[in-house]
Amino acid sequence: MKTFEVQFRYRDRNEETMESTVKVDASNLPGGVAKATREFVKGLDRKQRFDMNKNGLEIVAKSGGTATATPAKSSAEAAG
Repeated sequence: MKTFEVQFRYRDRNEETMESTVKVDASNLPGGVAKATREFVKGLDRKQRFDMNKNGLEIVAKSGGTATATPAKSSAEAAG
C-alpha cells in the first residue's frame, strides 16, 4: 500500500478559500483520491457541501511513498 497526500480547495459563500489536506493509504492513485474525497465530504456540513458543489472542488494529489517499510535492494546486491 502507498500513502497519498490529497489536498482539497474550494471557495465558500464569503469568497474565502477553504483548504484541507488528507493522507490516505491506498494501492493506487485513483483509489487514494476516491477514499480521501469520501472522508473529506463526510466532514462537511450541508452549507459547506452546497458551496463546494456550486463553486467547484480543486483536488491536488501526490504520492507520499510506501506505507510499508521494506528496504529496497540495489541491483548490485540482487545480482551478487
